[in-house]
Amino acid sequence: MRTQTVEADVVVVGGGLAGVSAAVAAARLGRQVVLVNNRPVLGGNSSSEVRVWVCGATAHGNQRWARETGIVGEMYVENQYRNPEGNPVYWDDVVLDTVRREKNLRLFLNTDVREVVATGPDDARRIESVTGWTMGSEILTTFTAPVFLDCTGDGLVGAQAGARYRLGKESQAEFGEEWAPPEPVREFLGSTLLFYTKDLGRPVKYVAPETAIDITTTPIPMNRVIRSGDSGAHYWWIEWGGELDIVDDNERIRDELRGVILGIWDYIKNSGKFDADNLTLEWIGNVPGKREYRRLVGDYTLHQGDVVDQTVFDDGVAFGGWSIDLHPAQGMYAEGAGALQRFSEGVFEIPYRSLYSVNVENMLFAGRDVSATHIAFGAARVMATCGAMGQAAGTAAALCVQHDTTPRGIYTDHLDELRQTLLRWDAPAVGIANTDPHDLARRAAVTASSTTTRIAAPVVDHADGDPYDSYDVFDLDVDLGIALPVDPRLDTVELLVSARRDTTLSVEVYSTGKPQNVVPAHLETKTDVAVAAGDERWVTAHLAYAPDRPQNAVVVLRANPDVAVRTTAPLPPGVLTLVHRVDNDDQNVQISSEELLVQWPTKPLRGRSVVFRAGPDTRALAPERATSGYHRNHGGPHLWASSPMVPGRDEWLRLDWDEPVTGREVRVVFDDDLDVELNTLHHHRTPDEIMPTLVKDYRVEVLPDAGTGWVTVADETDNRWRLRVHPLPDHLGPLRAARLVVGATNGAAQARVVALRVQE
Repeated sequence: MRTQTVEADVVVVGGGLAGVSAAVAAARLGRQVVLVNNRPVLGGNSSSEVRVWVCGATAHGNQRWARETGIVGEMYVENQYRNPEGNPVYWDDVVLDTVRREKNLRLFLNTDVREVVATGPDDARRIESVTGWTMGSEILTTFTAPVFLDCTGDGLVGAQAGARYRLGKESQAEFGEEWAPPEPVREFLGSTLLFYTKDLGRPVKYVAPETAIDITTTPIPMNRVIRSGDSGAHYWWIEWGGELDIVDDNERIRDELRGVILGIWDYIKNSGKFDADNLTLEWIGNVPGKREYRRLVGDYTLHQGDVVDQTVFDDGVAFGGWSIDLHPAQGMYAEGAGALQRFSEGVFEIPYRSLYSVNVENMLFAGRDVSATHIAFGAARVMATCGAMGQAAGTAAALCVQHDTTPRGIYTDHLDELRQTLLRWDAPAVGIANTDPHDLARRAAVTASSTTTRIAAPVVDHADGDPYDSYDVFDLDVDLGIALPVDPRLDTVELLVSARRDTTLSVEVYSTGKPQNVVPAHLETKTDVAVAAGDERWVTAHLAYAPDRPQNAVVVLRANPDVAVRTTAPLPPGVLTLVHRVDNDDQNVQISSEELLVQWPTKPLRGRSVVFRAGPDTRALAPERATSGYHRNHGGPHLWASSPMVPGRDEWLRLDWDEPVTGREVRVVFDDDLDVELNTLHHHRTPDEIMPTLVKDYRVEVLPDAGTGWVTVADETDNRWRLRVHPLPDHLGPLRAARLVVGATNGAAQARVVALRVQE
């Protein structure tokens, strides 16, 4: 055995997606970072050891334009390209590569932190060091740093340091939470083991071991959906331990879960109720996927009202969109549904004050140990949301070192810098406008070669016959909604319709409430349109909606069984289609249907648009949208979109300054269609390995003040990433202009750019 001491600027303990995102974020800001993980692979519950798919704010497609960007987003998109089959082993390497490529980051796997040295009074503790044991190498390592991050999930570092924490369920009265119990209860969301099956193409028997539990003596066959073709995270409901101590009783919980899996498999193979002769049990997890344990207390505790009402925080640094997802403490043995879910009407903010300790002055945290009540935790706990928190906490840790301050000091003295730094790195945050004084693009005049000026999903004429042969007919037996941006006004909506008889179509326009929401919340105007009997013809709804600022609207076509509309793909930028019917594809879940988000899902027609034309011309996709901040739909799409590209003709976005400026780097954020859910194990599949909306070939050119003409500083082909950073050579000197020249996309008709920045 040997001992060693490792010094760093930032020490992150826990290698799940929260810890990975935190460590990478701090390293990219130039800090020397250590990431310590007690398992041989990274990814936490998403790793090949546990194999839970990575869920986040998209909530399996229920939320709109909600996929995470930043570090989690990079891994999502990279996994989509490398791993279209959803192999959990391949995902391990996507996460590992994300960490290994950071030159400022040292990784310690298989290193279990067992000791934390902290000093100071109870209300002002300070961590001096953490010590971990690497079993296979027999190394005892002490890690020291000015700042520590607890991303262990269970809040282990915080607990050992004397941090305040919560366990179980708070009472209704403490935070005014409707869904909380009348009195506090020490109950948790349980843990889960998963299993994989394989079809061998020939009959294979199964002899249940003695540890298998006979599930016919339990409520499981009556209350849970069991199918022979399902495996992996389809069986998320194999959950237990909520009435025990999730940590103290971890081994007992694992044994019970494993016994039930073996019993379920015996039931599938040997009960005669399933077509499973050729199936074999390929893999069972041995590491329980924990959902809940300690929640460390920060300067703010996120609660139910913050999620449901979508509280706007001045220190919002991350967001979630998963439902408040509460499971019975009895888990798989409960008589009712395996989960009860209630959604907010759009994504909700997570404040920075929920990511640092109220009483350990140099500790931040992210992930399952977030400062939240049990109820709010039900929405914030999923892994992509944990990663969003991790990037925010890691960025704050780096700023703590830079400014020689505490996490609370960042809140009091450097909050705007934190939020602008997150925006510069395209982190998953909502509601942050670009006010960065170091972004020279904000001082520039912004122009473009062309712009999409009409919001429309038009009919495309076909030279070989029927102009409508690539479009689908949708009978208006339910209400449809067309979500679109309004800037500055909406006067008309033309629709391509058919009618069985003379009739009237009711058309209504709704505003959406919060800028990030896409639901018909408030009726603004309505009209009735006469539709004559017959096949395809255009009709016009005359409307008058002129909001005082750009925002999303939902044009609702009320159900009329005599009318049909056409739908087409792909969706125009800034447009979604809503269908007025409750959609739930998991029978083990009970979903509250009171929310507009649930009543108006996009999943039934995701990726398709009603054929329509909106008037008048719009500024929603104008060039200046690429310098506004808001890297996702927020009262509109916030991206520049060119007119449809023509082969052999480039499109460009240009910045011009009145006075020469000196830049350090050019940052470009491309559109990778944040409405598309990407899932690590592909519970929901998208056929595109590279998002079609991404720019494929482009150049970055600058015009030096010296008068040498345009100079190319980057020339990229086959791009498949959202955020690209290009340094500017020192010898160029001051610049008069810069431009992004787009030669091709990965499939979209227009060039789309979310952000173009020149940092000094």
